[in-house]
Amino acid sequence: MRSYPVNSPQAAARIVALTVLADGNIADAELELLDRLGAHDQLGLDRQALRALLDSVCEDLLSSGELQWADVCPVDERTLAHLMSEIQAPALRLKVLRLCVQLAEVDARIHDSESIVLTAAVEHWGLAHEMFRPSAPN
Repeated sequence: MRSYPVNSPQAAARIVALTVLADGNIADAELELLDRLGAHDQLGLDRQALRALLDSVCEDLLSSGELQWADVCPVDERTLAHLMSEIQAPALRLKVLRLCVQLAEVDARIHDSESIVLTAAVEHWGLAHEMFRPSAPN
């Protein structure tokens, strides 16, 4: 996986992309929600840059030896920890977590692999208390 600067829009967007890709499918509802939430603006990217980042994460996953699409997160625990470490700003962590939760819930079912990404974020960022607060309105 490529590396991005700490707290960069790309590093934050990659966590969001992992949530979208975690179940092995980029659903139209997820793309529509990204647009409706203005996720690109929230992350400091333009819409095309966010879509291109989704593509690059797919490419990275396909070219890596760690890709595992069978009901598990497409990256291993060590890689997830490294990706989570690229987000250090508390406000950015919270923003990314909230976006990821909304994306995971868009189809009214949180897939096990989406749960792995969310759990990694909560654990690595110390945001367990945020899981019990209502999401910000869309």
